Amino acid sequence: MLTRELLHREWAAFRRPARLIALAAAALVVIAAGLLTAAGNRASCQGPCPADPVAADGSIVGDRFWFLHRDLGREGAITVRMTSMTGTITYPPPGHDRIVPGLVPWAKAGIIIKDGVRQGSSYAALMMTGGHGVRMQYDYRHDIAAGGTGLAPRFPRWLRLTRSGDTVTGSESADGRRWHTVGTVRLAGLPATAQVGLFATSPGDLTLRKVGLGGAVEESRFTQATGVFDHVTVVGGSAGEWRGEAVGEMNQTDWEKYHNASGAVERDGVVTVSGTGDIGPSGSEGAVPAERTLPGLVIMLIVVIVVAARFGARPDTAVSRRVLTARAAVLGAATIAAGLAAVGVVLPAGVAILSRNGVAVQPVSALTGVRVVAGTAAVLALCAVLAYGLGAWLRRGWAAITLAVSLVAVPYVVTAFPFLPDDVSRWLLRLTPAAGLAVQQTAVEYPQVVAHYAPSAGYFPLPGWAGFAVLCAYTLAVAWPAVKRTPGERPADRRQRAASVGGSRS
Repeated sequence: MLTRELLHREWAAFRRPARLIALAAAALVVIAAGLLTAAGNRASCQGPCPADPVAADGSIVGDRFWFLHRDLGREGAITVRMTSMTGTITYPPPGHDRIVPGLVPWAKAGIIIKDGVRQGSSYAALMMTGGHGVRMQYDYRHDIAAGGTGLAPRFPRWLRLTRSGDTVTGSESADGRRWHTVGTVRLAGLPATAQVGLFATSPGDLTLRKVGLGGAVEESRFTQATGVFDHVTVVGGSAGEWRGEAVGEMNQTDWEKYHNASGAVERDGVVTVSGTGDIGPSGSEGAVPAERTLPGLVIMLIVVIVVAARFGARPDTAVSRRVLTARAAVLGAATIAAGLAAVGVVLPAGVAILSRNGVAVQPVSALTGVRVVAGTAAVLALCAVLAYGLGAWLRRGWAAITLAVSLVAVPYVVTAFPFLPDDVSRWLLRLTPAAGLAVQQTAVEYPQVVAHYAPSAGYFPLPGWAGFAVLCAYTLAVAWPAVKRTPGERPADRRQRAASVGGSRS
């Protein structure tokens, strides 16, 4: 059992100036690197930078599309028949020399009920997609599949949105007579007069270019989607004219200026709507995740490993289990304190600097912020105990340092860059102790958003709790045998050790 006296004694043995200075310097490096990186990162635009849309929950979202709309009261519906959906992709691989017809998988065209035309406002939409059939999506994060039905000239789809107060129901039909309910959702606070109409949008065409030893970097190209509708009927709307406008910036590209402008055209009861952009949970310009303020973390990790491994490989390692356990506890506590100080300062300060410089940062809740700060400090402490256990096992500091750095720091560094194939990077972050660093991730993967969900883009393959469990398993596998193989402390050993500590103090 660890006593206060034992812990105090081991703390007195640990707190040599060189160790404390090393931990303090490592914490300062994390703070300085984060603040300097944030200060040097500024948004650059021709004129004032447009603000990214912000949803009701404070998250930065994508909300850019062409909208042909009119008023809708508290009770009403819109029904359309969608007869075709086409698109354009500019300069895709392999040649990058042609503009080709085609739709990206999450191109969207359909009908929508929205709280006005302000970007980020609440909405519910029923749509045909480029590769995922009919979907109902609402409030940016939510996606409901209607099935694998697609469009063909002989097989159009009927779409209907029905509003009753704050409740919106989406339905689809193959013939306009037999309807299938896709979903029913509640849009809290939807005003008495909402906007209803037709829309079209299309996100960039994302492809990956190979670099390094098989790594990949993202390349995105402009795309546009066009939906064709007829039998457009609105019940419960005003008698006013339809209004067409862009939600967000549009018609700025050469394709839109000189070939096919985004917009809506009505002729003989047939409405054609073209648009570009996206309506979804990721910002149009890609908001920076909060953990990007921690570029100096790897340096602190290496310093912690060196200090811990050398501490574990001390010449007097033939000590009792209680002493080894007390040393590990003291080491872990000191590392947690340094980690809390470093991450607790740089995370909020770095985010504030980035926001002041016009860089969009994906907001995190207070609970998530606490998880990142406390979890990262705990990971550093576990890595310290892991390195300490290796030092106690190997009896050689350099060997323990080399092995610990290879297990933790090297996988973390090499997967942070597009150097190795994505699958190799993912497995490294599943099978090595570096998996524990997933606790710092705040970026979220959404199935309805095409993105490069890879470690080099900031996405760990395991959730934070699972990665932390992997690190715990490694630490226990190293530290427990090191403690178990150490004999218990005899009373004579305890008296001799106390005398030697007392002599060294004098």
